[in-house]
Amino acid sequence: MHAPDSFLPAATDITLTGLGRTLVMSGKLGQKFAQDIFRKAQVNRSSFIAELTGSGAVSATDLAHTLSLAFGAPQIDLAAVDPQRLPKGLLDNKICQDYRLVVLGKRQNRLIVATADPTDHKAAERIKFSTQLTVDWVIAEYDKLLKLVSTNSASATESIENIVGTDFEFDELAAEPAGDDVAMTSSEVDDAPVVKFLHKMLIDAFTMRASDLHFEPYEHNYRVRFRIDGELREIASPPIAIKDKLASRIKVISRMDISEKRVPQDGKMKLKIGPDRMIDFRVSTLPTLFGEKIVIRILDPNSAKLGIDALGYEPVEKERLMQAISRPYGMILVTGPTGSGKTVSLYTCLNLLNKPGVNIATAEDPSEINLPGVNQVNVNDKAGLTFAVALRAFLRQDPDIIMVGEIRDLETADIAIKAAQTGHLVLSTLHTNDAPSTLVRMRNMGVAPFNVASSVILITAQRLARRLCPACKKVINIPDKALLAAGFKPDELDGSWKPYHPVGCSACNNGYKGRVGLYQVMPISDEIQRIILRDGSALEIGEQAKREGVRSLRDAGLHKVKMGLTSLEEVLNVSNE
Repeated sequence: MHAPDSFLPAATDITLTGLGRTLVMSGKLGQKFAQDIFRKAQVNRSSFIAELTGSGAVSATDLAHTLSLAFGAPQIDLAAVDPQRLPKGLLDNKICQDYRLVVLGKRQNRLIVATADPTDHKAAERIKFSTQLTVDWVIAEYDKLLKLVSTNSASATESIENIVGTDFEFDELAAEPAGDDVAMTSSEVDDAPVVKFLHKMLIDAFTMRASDLHFEPYEHNYRVRFRIDGELREIASPPIAIKDKLASRIKVISRMDISEKRVPQDGKMKLKIGPDRMIDFRVSTLPTLFGEKIVIRILDPNSAKLGIDALGYEPVEKERLMQAISRPYGMILVTGPTGSGKTVSLYTCLNLLNKPGVNIATAEDPSEINLPGVNQVNVNDKAGLTFAVALRAFLRQDPDIIMVGEIRDLETADIAIKAAQTGHLVLSTLHTNDAPSTLVRMRNMGVAPFNVASSVILITAQRLARRLCPACKKVINIPDKALLAAGFKPDELDGSWKPYHPVGCSACNNGYKGRVGLYQVMPISDEIQRIILRDGSALEIGEQAKREGVRSLRDAGLHKVKMGLTSLEEVLNVSNE
């Protein structure tokens, strides 16, 4: 339905912007004619360029040539482009349709895109927001661009319809022997296009070093995002019609109840990567307003076998940790938010301790990394197998080392502390901001100061910072005032090092590749024990730790900046001072 003319400005009141202004300034259009075209586009709810080329006043070829000269951008003849050879997956197909765009390629952190209107700032902003890449425009003729966009859209729709419209059966999987794990074999992958789509997402996530996959349904769209180096990136936008079949497929191979969509569920599955390589996935479903959101976490067993040096501990921190895990009894706590690498740190320690003469038992919710030689138990609250129940059972099984996935309540804390006081080495995690606040958190849970002081021997707080790509990182000049404000000391600004910043290339993710750990390793000294016994604050404990040479997380991050491993902005983002 067209808007009445009375609601639109008179032609003489219209201030031309963008394409109209460019053509008037170049002498290709008269001011009044351009305003009339602009007003007609408003009435018809179409674009200025569509109305202009439709009027016949300017040919698409002449328009493209004019814009190429005006903006100094290269021009391309899309009639000579083979649609099958265009890159796929660099930009959401919907954005290409909405703004009439064709992606031609990618060079480092720049996306090369064909357009008929380089003045469309909304399109450039949308592309940058979606891809985190800078746009380089290439000018194309509007009619040829429309034809190619239509061709690409038709092929994408056809492939998606193949996925959505194809039915597949779950009987084969349902008939398999019940077990905790179900492996996706190559024959299952060929069963249906939905399975192929899921298989591709899992393989792509593993190839791109993602830690998690997010399948998210909304009212009018459905998206798939990967968490890569700690940041979520939108990877695919399949049609919303696929959500139920995709959710059902994931739930079937994860041994969940496909008929239950009202409550969250947890499961796990395996994917065969090669002839002798299996990757584990932990699956979690969550009912949302418009369907089930599914998050799949990639669990690579090899991450626990990298060794302590690969985690990023400095020599002094490594020595403190090694001394603690070599003790015959006591409690070691690893703290930090979700996704900070606590599990990998714990399993790295367990891997060092895992010897034929040692009995190791773990209780987790759920077990993320399979480590042969370690007795691993998944807690199950519904069945009554809580952390506390598992711990009590461990103590009757003659353990040497116990690992508790997380200390959540006073009962679990009490049993773990008693175990640490009676000749067992106990490793566990807590969700706190830094090492000193961990001790206060245990006091707030109701643990007596004496029990805390006599059982805890070391606390490690950690964060993960994105690692700068060694191929493209560049030196940046940051004023000394800003470096001092970030936490550097005046004597550190001696010119012997330079900070780097991310650039971006084809081998990395916006200038970063992988992550490096920032650690605050705090042994519990006699003086810190005295502060705990008199119920001192986290501030007092932190000040004493600093006097004993324990670095804060911010200081650990600044050291990584000096080493050129990460950027100052990344350290400021992940640490708090």
